[in-house]
Amino acid sequence: MEAVWFAIVSAMLAVYAVLDGFDFGVGVIHRLVARTDEERRTVLAAIGPVWDGNEVWLIAAGGLLFMAFPRVYATAFSGFYMALMIVLWLLILRGVAIEFRSHQDHPLWREFWDTVFSLASVLLAVVFGTTLGNLVRGVPLGKDGLPGMPLFTNFRPGREPGILDWYTGLAGLFTLVALAGHGALYLVWRTTGPVRERSLAFARTAWKAVIVLWIAATAATAWVQPDAFFNLVARPWALVFVALSVAGIWGAFRFPRRGQELAAFLSSCVFLLGMVATALAGNYPFWLRSTLDPSYSLTAANTASARYGMGVALAWWAVGIALTAGYLTYLFRSMRGKVGADSGAGY
Repeated sequence: MEAVWFAIVSAMLAVYAVLDGFDFGVGVIHRLVARTDEERRTVLAAIGPVWDGNEVWLIAAGGLLFMAFPRVYATAFSGFYMALMIVLWLLILRGVAIEFRSHQDHPLWREFWDTVFSLASVLLAVVFGTTLGNLVRGVPLGKDGLPGMPLFTNFRPGREPGILDWYTGLAGLFTLVALAGHGALYLVWRTTGPVRERSLAFARTAWKAVIVLWIAATAATAWVQPDAFFNLVARPWALVFVALSVAGIWGAFRFPRRGQELAAFLSSCVFLLGMVATALAGNYPFWLRSTLDPSYSLTAANTASARYGMGVALAWWAVGIALTAGYLTYLFRSMRGKVGADSGAGY
């Protein structure tokens, strides 16, 4: 049962990376592809119906982690307290920026909130990337748990690393560029005119950088945490996720050239799903891998809740995810088509 819930929580995180990922990506490139107020309102209208709902997936994943693996939840939240506070403030700033920018019809007011929106999106992408890098690299988890990790120490992985080092920084940069490319393809699909053309040009450059950073991050992971690769080789089924990543990045290059905008965006979704799934499959059964002593690591087996409770929760989760899937299908079908500046009231 713990393996099932590890897969479910991982899937929720992967879906969050895809859905809120294009929101972050749109925010990252917001000021690059939209240069007038009308163009920026068009960009915000493209994510207006979905951005706040996409963030709920993070809350849902956290709730499931608390239910199925409470010790992991408690340890991670205490150890990554500083990072979590940063994430909360950045999420708040993104929401405030979107809602406040049109409260005053003044260029300086709107420029300020547009800048806040972009900077918060950039930092969130980097923070989430470094968080995934910490899960893969390992954390200084001891017998008494995980003390509050410093933001950085000497920028080198080791027995007692900080949240940021050269490896997690590379993971953060890779995530930032990948989400920027993801957001660009979303805007190509959802917008017209100059915003679409600039987004298409940006996507072509961004996905080239994604390939370079993907190779660099893969090589760095092989150096820092070779066990992740051994786990993938030992589990042939996990190689499916690698294949999805390769297919996704191929489609992100191929389909925009053929004018297949939705297929290009879906390819980007597949790439992100494959990448997150590959990382977590390579990490299984570890949630938090100890850099001090492997016996202190938190795994799916030694942190799982009672089997009866997880069985009951699984039944209710199946009902909830079916309703959520139906709602998402309705939402994206109802908002299909291109958007304009007048498509998002208040933006």
